[in-house]
Order: sequence, then C-alpha cells, then structure tokens
Amino acid sequence: MGSMSMKAAKFVKPGRIELEEAPMPTIGKPGDAVIRVVRACVCGSDLWWYRGISSMPSGSHVGHEAIGLVEKVGSDVTHVKPGDFVIAPFTHGCGHCAACRAGFDGDCLDPNRQGSGGYQSEYLRFTNADWALVQIPGQPEDYSDDMLDSLLTLSDVMATGYHAAATAQVKEGDTVVVMGDGAVGLCGVIAAKLRGAERIIAMSRHEDRQKLAREFGATDIVPERGEAAIEQVMALTDGAGADAVLECVGTELSTETAIRATRPGAVVGRVGVPQQVSMDTSKLFWRNIGLRGGIAAVTTYDKHLLLDQVLKGGIQPGKVFTERFALDHIQEAYEAMDQRTAIKSLLLVSE
Repeated sequence: MGSMSMKAAKFVKPGRIELEEAPMPTIGKPGDAVIRVVRACVCGSDLWWYRGISSMPSGSHVGHEAIGLVEKVGSDVTHVKPGDFVIAPFTHGCGHCAACRAGFDGDCLDPNRQGSGGYQSEYLRFTNADWALVQIPGQPEDYSDDMLDSLLTLSDVMATGYHAAATAQVKEGDTVVVMGDGAVGLCGVIAAKLRGAERIIAMSRHEDRQKLAREFGATDIVPERGEAAIEQVMALTDGAGADAVLECVGTELSTETAIRATRPGAVVGRVGVPQQVSMDTSKLFWRNIGLRGGIAAVTTYDKHLLLDQVLKGGIQPGKVFTERFALDHIQEAYEAMDQRTAIKSLLLVSE
C-alpha cells in the first residue's frame, strides 16, 4: 500500500476546500471495507456547507460519491473481496433490517450504521460493506471513460433521480414534470423516460442543462418559475396538470410549484432535501395529492435495475459530468459547481 498516509479533501471554511495528508483508513469493524478511490465527484448537496447555508465542522473530510477498488475487508465481509471493482453508495444499508428488506436502504435501521464520509480522497473506509457495496464486473480498465462516468453516478445522483420517479409512481404513458436541472433533476429525466413517461417537462432556465435534459428525453422545457411556471405546465397539459412531479430542488418555491403543477390524485416524488421546516399539507388534501420521497435506496436500485441499464448502454447518466479535475484541483471543482460553469464536477483520483 506504500505510505501510511493519503490525500483527503477537507472542509476549511465556507468557500474553501483543501487537500491534506491524512492517515490511511483502516478496518474499524468486521463489516468495514477500505476502498482505493478511482473516481469521485462533487454533489449539489456539498454546496450547502460550501456556501455556508448549512454548518460543517472545519477539518471534516468530505464527499459521498465514489467508485473504486476494494483494498481490504473486515471479517464479516464475504460478498466482496480485495481487488473487486465497486460502486460506493452514500447509503450504507445493512440489507437485512425491515427498511432494507422493504427496498428503503437509504433509511437502514442498523443502529451502528454511520455513513462514512470522506469519499473525496485517495482511500475511504466504508461501513456495512458486505451488502451495501455494489460490485461492478471486471476492472476499471475494462471500461471506456464515458462508462466509468456513468458508473460513478450510481453512487448517488442517478439513484436519487430514480428515487424521485419511483416514489412519484411514474408509469407508462405519464406526463411528468421535473423540478430542478442539476445532476439529480437531469437523472430524474432519465428515470422518468426509463419508467415509460410519454411527456417529460423539464423546468430549466440554463441552456447547457436544457440541452442535456432534451438529450435525456425531455419533450418540453419550461424556463419560468413560480406562478408563470404553473401556467406553462397547465397550458401544456390542457389545464389538467401532470401525472407525476419529481421535486429535485428542496426549496419552498420548488416544492410549492411541484404541488400546484399536478393533476388531482398525482404524487410528488421529492428528493430535494427540504429547506423549510414546516409545510401546510391541507392543500394536498383538497386535491388528493400525495407527497412522497426522501433518501434514495441506492444499493437496491443499483442491484435491481440501474447497474444493468448502465452496462448495456440503456442510460448514459455520466453525461452530467461536464468538467473534470484531478484531486489536487478540488477547490476548482467546487468553484465550477458553485458558479454553475459545471453541471457536475468529476474528480479523477487514480487509474
């Protein structure tokens, strides 16, 4: 393994991320694995503490999306072994509690489960490795650059976009509205298409994102927000509203718009972490609107559907990575997303 230290990204203060020499992660519990990171990336949710909207202790190791090679495993890990190429989801489901068995591994009930952060580094410790890690056939060198990008999205954004579509119960022939044109919203467009939606209305006001939304299957683009956006959706749906709405932002305005863009009886699938504390749900009652969603079941979706779709070329979510950076340029990777010059920043960590 060479030296006993590695480079890891740490949060210094809002607007500042630095690489530091950190101790090499070790197996702390029998269910752990140590993974050598091949590729990682920056998530929209990383921007909250980067922008100082949410708090993060200075010195914290950051990042929660990666693909890599298993280096070591704890004694309880039998499904993956050193040398295996894996997706490291941000969720760490145990696979056998009531939540995991029901297909909600993002809400795993294992009392010892703690998400291991620090994926934006050369190595990471991954808890609940036996079930939660998703094995990729072969080795990184077996795959094209584009395919590696798509595999990386399966650690979070593609599964999260899919969760929005699954919880909104998108089905064959539906008209779907997607709120949010970041990587998750764009993956929501892919997911709606995958589930058979006939019309996909992407709410986006940025040209680069509109273009990608169309490539992924959006049939209509609505750049307006708020009241004007709802009017547009109603005009596109003969005044009825959408069969399903994917809420991939989390702000009050976005959630409010999502609810009002529905037809009676529709479900809003939300994956944007709610920014407001309370919500008046009585509006939902009068129109039979369902509000569902939460933390994605990454391992479940990857194993059942998404990995296979990526491997056979059915979906190409890796296109959300529009800029790439070496790990040494982590600060620029964050700046590119903060300033919207990148839809999502890719970090090339090792070969």
